[in-house]
Amino acid sequence: QCNLQGLWRNQLGSNMTLSALDAEGTFTGSYHTAVAATNKRILVSPLRGAQQQPVTKGQATFGFTVQWQFADSVTAFVGQCFVDHRGKEMLETTWLLREEVPTRRDSWKATR
Repeated sequence: QCNLQGLWRNQLGSNMTLSALDAEGTFTGSYHTAVAATNKRILVSPLRGAQQQPVTKGQATFGFTVQWQFADSVTAFVGQCFVDHRGKEMLETTWLLREEVPTRRDSWKATR
């Protein structure tokens, strides 16, 4: 069974640290991205999420949001944790980033 708690790294060099799940399946943590579309200094940013409870098939689904501390944006991630035949845990995720724009008319360019 997959355990989300701990340090995770992706292929781009970003790091994510997740706390243990509480009784409701929620967790907190931090995300340090290695990639950003900004000239500002990248800062470690807080995250909050939840894992589907109970995990019946050992391959947990989860979601979390990151509140970026260096940009006017939030990213939502959803994914699933898999364990391969060697016991290695791997997260497969999809994300959606929304940045603040000055007007509703600019909304078309606010989501990536």
